[in-house]
Amino acid sequence: MDIACRDDANLSVEAAIDLYKRSTLGERRPIDRPDIFAGMLKNASLTITAWHGERLVGIARSLTDFTYVAYLADLAVDIDYQRHGIGKRLIDETKRRLGPHCMIVLLAAPKANDYYPKLGFVHNPRAWMLAP
Repeated sequence: MDIACRDDANLSVEAAIDLYKRSTLGERRPIDRPDIFAGMLKNASLTITAWHGERLVGIARSLTDFTYVAYLADLAVDIDYQRHGIGKRLIDETKRRLGPHCMIVLLAAPKANDYYPKLGFVHNPRAWMLAP
């Protein structure tokens, strides 16, 4: 399967929402609020997209200082394209664009708890979250 990853895609809100609906991440994101979704896309520090021809099949959206830490806010892959290494490739492409000492942190969705250790992520139970 020929998948191209890009960091310069002009991604519409509609295309992104459609991808999130086709992934399991749509269950936990404001797909019914295009205004919020627009801000999510606009204000991300680094967005890597995966394409199968003209079809958007994956996205890794991060907030980062490019030096010390990157928060991987979203990793979404079209359910029909999962288990083909696209998620790993999106993370690898994200790492490639970060500084050599920059760590990636994330909050895993419950369905993904078994996925991230396979990519080298280590669970740290000492995280804190302040909800709005």
